[in-house]
Amino acid sequence: MAAAELRQRLPPSDKAPEPKLIADATKPALDPNAPHPAGKAKYGRFRALLRAISFAMYFGSGCLTVHLTQIVGAPIYYVNRDLYYAYMSLTKASFGLLITTMTQWWAPTIIRISGDSSVAGQLSLTPDGRVQCAFPERMVMIANHQIYTDWLYLWWVGYTNNPHMHGHIYIILKESLKWIPVLGPGCMFLGFIFMSRKMAVDQPRLAHRLGKLRTEHTGPDGESYLNPMWLLLFPEGTNLSNNGRTKSAAWAAKTGLRDMEHLMLPRSTGMFFCLNELKETIEYVYDCTVAYEGVPRGNYGEDYFTLSSTYFQGRPPKSVNFYWRRFAMADIPLDNQEKFDVWLRERWYEKDALLEQYVSTGRFPANGAGIKGHIETEVRTQYWWEFIKIFIMLGTFGLIFNFMLRGLRVFLR
Repeated sequence: MAAAELRQRLPPSDKAPEPKLIADATKPALDPNAPHPAGKAKYGRFRALLRAISFAMYFGSGCLTVHLTQIVGAPIYYVNRDLYYAYMSLTKASFGLLITTMTQWWAPTIIRISGDSSVAGQLSLTPDGRVQCAFPERMVMIANHQIYTDWLYLWWVGYTNNPHMHGHIYIILKESLKWIPVLGPGCMFLGFIFMSRKMAVDQPRLAHRLGKLRTEHTGPDGESYLNPMWLLLFPEGTNLSNNGRTKSAAWAAKTGLRDMEHLMLPRSTGMFFCLNELKETIEYVYDCTVAYEGVPRGNYGEDYFTLSSTYFQGRPPKSVNFYWRRFAMADIPLDNQEKFDVWLRERWYEKDALLEQYVSTGRFPANGAGIKGHIETEVRTQYWWEFIKIFIMLGTFGLIFNFMLRGLRVFLR
C-alpha cells in the first residue's frame, strides 16, 4: 500500500479527538467468564495452576541455564573480545529458543503476515509451512507497541530469518528491569540497552552501546566486517493503554497535532539519535505494524492478553498480524531533528490507517511483496528437539568440569 493511499485513509480533521475510555475497567483476562477475543478459557483454575507451575519450571530453568552459561563464559572477555561477543550471541540465541518454544507449547497462535512492495522477495513459506524471512543482517526494526509481549513475537521473527538472527537482537529496556534477579544481569550480558528516559543520562549510555554495535572487526583473513545486528525500537516508548492514549491525546491537543485512534504519538528523540549513530553501517529501517485479532475498537490488548490469559488459561491471541514496510536510510531526514519528527509522525499516521483497516476488516492489506494474499504460519521451531540447545552449552561445561575434577582426584591419590 502506497504512502499516498494510506494518507487518504486518515481522518480529515486536525482536531485531536476526545480520548476514548474503556467503559468496563475490569481486567477481562482475569475473569474466565468475561468476553474475550480468544473465547472462553480452555482450562479451569486447577489445570491453569498446573500449567502455570510447568511454565514457571521450564521458563525458570531455561533462564537460569542461560544465565549460568553466560557467567561461565564471562572470562572470555579478558582473553578475546570478538570471541566473547560471539559466545554471548549463542546464549542470546538460546534465550530466543526458550521464548519461542514456551509460546509454541503453552500459547500456540497463528501469525498472519503481509507487507508492501518494499519487502518484495523477502517473505516466503517453506514446504513444511514455516515462514522464512530474508531481511538483512544489520537493520533497525521499529514497531508499534500493543502489549508487553510484542518483543517476544518480533524476536521469533529473527529465528525465521535466513540467516538466523535470534542471536543478534538488541532491545532497549527500562532501567528498572536491570534489577530483576537473573533476567536483569542476563540482559546486561546480552548487550541490551537500559534507559532511564532522561536523555541527558541516556545519551552517553546509548553512544557507548551503539559505538560497540558499529565497530568494525578484522577476520583471520584480514578482511573487515561488522557484527550482525537487529536493533528493535518502540518509538511510542511504552505499550498502548488507556492511560497512554489519554496522555497522547492531551499532548496532541497541547501542541496542535492531530491525534491517532489506534496508536500513541511517537517520540522521535531517541530514534533520531540511534539512527544518526548507526547511519554509516545500516541501509534500511524495517517497520512492522502489529495487530492482535479480536481486540474491540477502543479497547487495549494489554487488558486481554496477559501472562495468565495467554499462557495459563489457554487464551492466546487467535492471530498476531504483521504488516511489513522498509525505508531506505538515504530517504530519512537525519540532518534535522524537526524534519525527522515530522517524518516519523507521518509514518505513524500511515500505521494508524493500516490499523483502522485491520479493525474494520480483520485484515491488513494483502501482500504487495510478491506473494498472493497473506502468509499464515505458527510460532514454532523447525525441529522439535531444538529446545535441547538451551541446555547443551552448560551441560558441556559441567561434563568438562566433572572430567577435570575426577582427573585431579586420581592425581592426588
